Amino acid sequence: MVENLHMFKDFKHLAREFYSGTVFVAFDTETTGLHASSDFIMEIGAVKFTCSGEISRYDQLIHPPVPITPFLTNLTHITNEMVQDKPYAATAVPDFMRFIGDKHTMLLAHNAPFDLGFVNKELERMNWPPISCRCIDTLALARWAYPKMPELQKDGPYKLQNLASHFKIEVKAAHRADDDARVCMELFKRILKDTMSVQRDYHIHSDTNTLQNAASLQQELF
Repeated sequence: MVENLHMFKDFKHLAREFYSGTVFVAFDTETTGLHASSDFIMEIGAVKFTCSGEISRYDQLIHPPVPITPFLTNLTHITNEMVQDKPYAATAVPDFMRFIGDKHTMLLAHNAPFDLGFVNKELERMNWPPISCRCIDTLALARWAYPKMPELQKDGPYKLQNLASHFKIEVKAAHRADDDARVCMELFKRILKDTMSVQRDYHIHSDTNTLQNAASLQQELF
């Protein structure tokens, strides 16, 4: 599936994307294992936002075709009973695609190739084309923005929860897709604030909401 990923790596133009009115969807998946070819999605969570603020959220438990192991239940607190009456991926993934919207939406995920790989595999099983939206990997983005912060390497390089702890981003339910997606969004905004000095070719629109959000970003940073 790697060849079907449209990764956005022009990190010095993030502000241009953000302030141009681009719609972003930060998303996360919880899965029955690590391999998209033989494992399955059991939850998708997402939050849609623009520079003017949050638009909507999405969270859907999915009934996988294999049992959820005790290890995964302990990690995610998702049980087999919780997903018993939930839709299968063939219903849930098209619903998530409708939430994303059109191909101009910019996706965000932490270790994005993993989550994209699982969603694309489900699309492949339905004979649908892969996701065509561009996607930012906030793991790669964090490594770019903070290359000399060894404290972020503890217990795994640049893990989402480590980054959240470092930047005091509230974590309400680690390893649940909806909250991990929200944390991913907050991390993206923090990195954008911290890298404004190197951002290029952006213009902040003059509408009131956008100006207020831009001012808030600058105040929190400085």
